[in-house]
Amino acid sequence: MERQYLLEDITRDSWRIFRIMSEFVEGFEEMANVGPAVSIFGSARIPHGHPYYEFAEQVGRLLVRSGYAVITGGGPGVMEAANRGASEEGGQSIGLSIELPFEERPNEHVKTVVSFRYFFVRKVTFVKYSSAFVILPGGFGTLDELFESLTLIQTQKIKPFPVVLVGDGYWDGLLGWFRNELLAQKMISQGDLERLYRAATPEEVVQIIEKSRESLDAAEPGRS
Repeated sequence: MERQYLLEDITRDSWRIFRIMSEFVEGFEEMANVGPAVSIFGSARIPHGHPYYEFAEQVGRLLVRSGYAVITGGGPGVMEAANRGASEEGGQSIGLSIELPFEERPNEHVKTVVSFRYFFVRKVTFVKYSSAFVILPGGFGTLDELFESLTLIQTQKIKPFPVVLVGDGYWDGLLGWFRNELLAQKMISQGDLERLYRAATPEEVVQIIEKSRESLDAAEPGRS
């Protein structure tokens, strides 16, 4: 009986591998023609009319004007706002949605939808096609993307693209803990902290991204 269960588990895992492979293939094919893009993260709980909603919407508009596609998780709140700005500006508005029991379908401002069952496949897609991450106030999911990007940059698994924090005072406690605990106890270096940028306006967000892109292009002349 135990052997039968073991074989069933192996069979299930084998078929799961094919499902994971198919998600990678679908995601890569769907995103293959996307040019420079920026991913925007933040809470799904922020309503229309909230200052953070308006901020994300304006960032989406400005990024499109600067030649970038906008990528979000495709949900409501900050994601909807960024997709709205990109879509209304006539740019590429992309949603990398995740199958969750309590999430609605992708917001109406997403022009290109790529759906995922597995978070880690979705994360690879976010990182692979992004020139920067813009992090607005959010919860566990937003923090997960923040720390994932910092870890990959720190370990040199990806290029050091800018990670831009937005939100008046929202990140002060976290950044203070970084300095007073992690840095003080030598768990991270000063250079790790310098990978994080802060922006007070949508215009500043885009300026940081553009400046970083110019620096990377100068460091890698053949980079496209």
